[in-house]
Amino acid sequence: MSEDAQTIADAAPAAPKGFVSLKVHAVRHWTDSTFSFTCDRPQSFRFRSGEFAMIGLVVDGKPLVRAYSIASPSWDEELEFYSIKVQDGPLTSRLQHLKPGDHIVMRPKPVGTLVHDALTPGKRLIMFSTGTGIAPFASVIRDPETYEKFDEVILTQTCRDVGELDFGKALVEAIRNDELLAELVGDKLRLITTTTREPSPEMGRMTDWIRDGRFATATGAPLSPETDRVMICGSMGMLQEHKELCEAAGMKEGSNSEPGDFVIEKAFVD
Repeated sequence: MSEDAQTIADAAPAAPKGFVSLKVHAVRHWTDSTFSFTCDRPQSFRFRSGEFAMIGLVVDGKPLVRAYSIASPSWDEELEFYSIKVQDGPLTSRLQHLKPGDHIVMRPKPVGTLVHDALTPGKRLIMFSTGTGIAPFASVIRDPETYEKFDEVILTQTCRDVGELDFGKALVEAIRNDELLAELVGDKLRLITTTTREPSPEMGRMTDWIRDGRFATATGAPLSPETDRVMICGSMGMLQEHKELCEAAGMKEGSNSEPGDFVIEKAFVD
């Protein structure tokens, strides 16, 4: 094959109008129900750590897309996504079979509220997540701005089973083993993981931890609008429960247009 012919063969397939085609670099299956993958990042694509984008596949000539938080930080040369597998889900039933060299499509217009701009200044940044809701925080905890703005950064993740916690644990371990990030992060970052079904060292939902005082004991203080800023990502029920607890603590919900004490994300995939 000539060099020109090889270039054509390697070229990304044409994307539908309003989308870009991204080549998949690597895929990792963390559990039977979760996987992550990295892909091209267009040179012109800019986003704030914590935002999400509409990504997916072309099915029967049409884009089938869902909102996915970008798990990579805003400075990374690749884009990373972390996903559940839903066997009968319109998109994830297909997306879970991605292989290096395959292509996805993305609408290059990132949005979202799990960003620093939506929070007022504070001392502690606390991120509550369940399942793949940890994805946007995988971006936030690798962003230098996070450690410039906050003295403490606390990431929590609650899952049913121990294996579902591996993505977050591996992420924090990689940060500690990265010379540049480790120097930047220092001892500011803390990961608290709990399970609700399979036995583990720490059990229970974080909402229960907040109510019964375990959260205050583990972190040194209860939620406070004076010091804390909160980001929340998970199921609709989890979002509502955490929102009520934040409001009960005297915290005000923020947005991109009007920053506050806590923010929630409402983007889901199936």
